[in-house]
Amino acid sequence: MKNFAAIDFETANRHMTSVCSVGIVVVRDGTIQERFYRLIKPEPEYYSYGNTMVHGLTASDTENAPVFPAVWAEAAPLIKGLPLVAHNCRFDEGCLKAVFRMYQMDYPDYEFHCTCNASRKLFKSILPNHRLPTVAAYCGYDLTNHHNALADAEACAVIAMRLL
Repeated sequence: MKNFAAIDFETANRHMTSVCSVGIVVVRDGTIQERFYRLIKPEPEYYSYGNTMVHGLTASDTENAPVFPAVWAEAAPLIKGLPLVAHNCRFDEGCLKAVFRMYQMDYPDYEFHCTCNASRKLFKSILPNHRLPTVAAYCGYDLTNHHNALADAEACAVIAMRLL
């Protein structure tokens, strides 16, 4: 796959609709062409301690951020016609579908591919686990800012260029 968009969401709490940041990395002809990162006002608008401990974002980071529909109006043209790739795509696709439903937006039935599943198939017992930092390192990408949505999307893009 030479053309795709790697995507990653972070959430503010246990609700899939509480996306608080998105990272997108667009790959065309096998090279990274564009990077997109935005903070998003989550819905419901509160942060769970555990989520903040994972990604470091708090309510003060997103209090003036736009809501999802405004952010997606910017993101949608970047990914138009491209398959989406995510590491553990069940989570990211689930977030995307949930937030589309919540805002009563028409979901365009994006095509998703999972680098985590691909890693499990291709690397089987080679790796100790198939977490994003582990697979990224094996593919030559140093993911030092794990759980920043843009860093995770870029790691996913590098993995996808190698595996898919």
